[in-house]
Amino acid sequence: MAPAAGRIVKVCGRELEISNPAKVYFPAAGATKSDLVDYYLAISEAILRATECRPALLQRFPEGALGKSWFQKRVPSGAPSWLQTVEVSTPNGTTSNALVIADMAHVIWAVNLGCIGFHLWPYRVDEPEYADELRIDLDPQPGVEFDSVREAATHTRALLDELGIAAFVKTSGNRGLHVYVRLETRWDSTEVRMAALALDRELERRRPELITAKWWKEERGKRVFVDFNQNAPHKTVFGAWSVRPRTGAQVSTPIAWSEVTTVMPDELTIATVPARLAAEGDPWRPMPGAPQSIEPLLQLAARDRAAGLKDAPWPPQYPKQPDEPSRVAPSRARKG
Repeated sequence: MAPAAGRIVKVCGRELEISNPAKVYFPAAGATKSDLVDYYLAISEAILRATECRPALLQRFPEGALGKSWFQKRVPSGAPSWLQTVEVSTPNGTTSNALVIADMAHVIWAVNLGCIGFHLWPYRVDEPEYADELRIDLDPQPGVEFDSVREAATHTRALLDELGIAAFVKTSGNRGLHVYVRLETRWDSTEVRMAALALDRELERRRPELITAKWWKEERGKRVFVDFNQNAPHKTVFGAWSVRPRTGAQVSTPIAWSEVTTVMPDELTIATVPARLAAEGDPWRPMPGAPQSIEPLLQLAARDRAAGLKDAPWPPQYPKQPDEPSRVAPSRARKG
């Protein structure tokens, strides 16, 4: 059988070949690899504004959303010479050469490799010492309905407003919501994580029946977990406008705050988002021009420390931190 014909895409002055463009990537949506390319081209201005020359962790799905996948930090050998890359580190100090989302040619090149969406570092390549995004992941635990996530997002915004911090929101592309704050380039990831932890703990204090900052799953209950460790150094988070590897081709979509109470995340797909964006505009357009300060959150963190509250556990791949409690789950500690 002859191989399927490729497709040539002209983007940013380059001609890129899309192999197997007719391969079905999203069975429930009936969408192909070529449809995925068309989606990213249709929302190019918005995704480039959101990525802003950030390093990207590649997750490759060469057989589509339901096929096997793997994460790839290193740009593969044989990549085109024009491709922009940057050296990134992992928590254990290992370095790799990561793709930089410099323009749409870089996006389409990665899509052709089977990258459905992009996991982004929280800094731009021109200022890698500063984390310029606070990323608040509202993660519903098993048994928690999406209405609770909506409510948690509303309370998160209210607290940030109270502190004078402007925030933006997007769907995760799955069951949660992500709240983002664009930051002044003054703090590193350790400081931003400290600010996130202080925010999470204050949210839990105010709405303990709804929100939890507890790291151990056994302590979270049926609540919305606010994952402060998404802000740990070298941590990547699924990017705005990126497509999830779900059979319906759902998109992690920026939305207006007024939509939080009504949005149906599963309806935001590669088939619906481009028209929505064209009609309503990008809710995140103002974000890059309005960087915020996390000083109010760092003051909350200092208050917590003064009251004797220690750091929270870090993920297992990170070195032990000076003020970190035990990394043993409470139930295991009791047995020991």
